[in-house]
Amino acid sequence: MSAHDFSFPARDGGTIDLSDYKGKAVLVVNVASACGYTPQYKGMQALWQARKADGIVVLGVPSNEFGAQEPGSEAEIKTFCETNYGADFPMTAKQTVLGPDAHPFYQWVVEQAGEDAAPKWNFHKILIDPDGNLAAIWPSKVEPDSDTVKRAIDESLGTT
Repeated sequence: MSAHDFSFPARDGGTIDLSDYKGKAVLVVNVASACGYTPQYKGMQALWQARKADGIVVLGVPSNEFGAQEPGSEAEIKTFCETNYGADFPMTAKQTVLGPDAHPFYQWVVEQAGEDAAPKWNFHKILIDPDGNLAAIWPSKVEPDSDTVKRAIDESLGTT
């Protein structure tokens, strides 16, 4: 089993199939609109804009589990992200990312890497390599456009 076996309901309707991203590196980030880390949307958008042609996908996964910091509807989340950060990278519908009710992708991440791989807060980052394997995990404090994340993406894509 790989990340390519999972799909998410899309924020705007339809489905986001991770299998559509075979051959690309995918940075999956659980997001929230009212968090101290919310300004990381800027770095997520910058990474997406600068590197999507290189095979990078940034995928936002709204979650309301940490401090109830994503209480809005799908439409409110979309408006917030577009208005404040110009965010146009793919976004899922709001998801559960922890525990037995977590989306199956997040359950798979924990199965692959242990309980420490589960999000501890908003803006937890998971890198999936082009073959659908778990490549790296970072806590909320690591910026999405940091050198650490960029290096891991380059290694994943073989562009180092």
